[in-house]
Amino acid sequence: MTDLHNRTCGRPTRSGKPCKIRISGSDVACGTHATEQDKAVAKAHQRGWSEGYKSGSESSASLSRSRIERLEQRIKELEAQLDDSRRVYEIDGHQVVDVGGYAYRWRGSTPLEVGDRVLLPENYVSRMKNGPGPTLGVVSKLGTTYCGPLSDIVRRVSAAGE
Repeated sequence: MTDLHNRTCGRPTRSGKPCKIRISGSDVACGTHATEQDKAVAKAHQRGWSEGYKSGSESSASLSRSRIERLEQRIKELEAQLDDSRRVYEIDGHQVVDVGGYAYRWRGSTPLEVGDRVLLPENYVSRMKNGPGPTLGVVSKLGTTYCGPLSDIVRRVSAAGE
């Protein structure tokens, strides 16, 4: 097999000896000895190589994107399975819900549902953000995977207002 990057023209010179000018890539002869057909073949070869390289790169990128999407989906599925296996919906007989990413206990008689508006107890952060007193929140999930101490929801807020 011929090395495409380290070869010589080899066409006969006026003295009859082989041309020693180095050629590379798709060229079949040096600029002095190449015919129009040689130049056209080299150009076609280069175009084919470039299109093949581009097509291969695009195919590889597409395959990588597809693989990443599948892996991200699998991660979501596994996280959901782990979440489901660890999620608790009741603690000491009281409903547990997620409000704004934090878990709270509901001691009311009627269970809360996702979308219910509730008043949350004041805490250090809510006092700085909203001033003193309870803060309005919306139940975003039922249950929690949190296993620490929970604050109690002050009360449910009716849809028409407090």
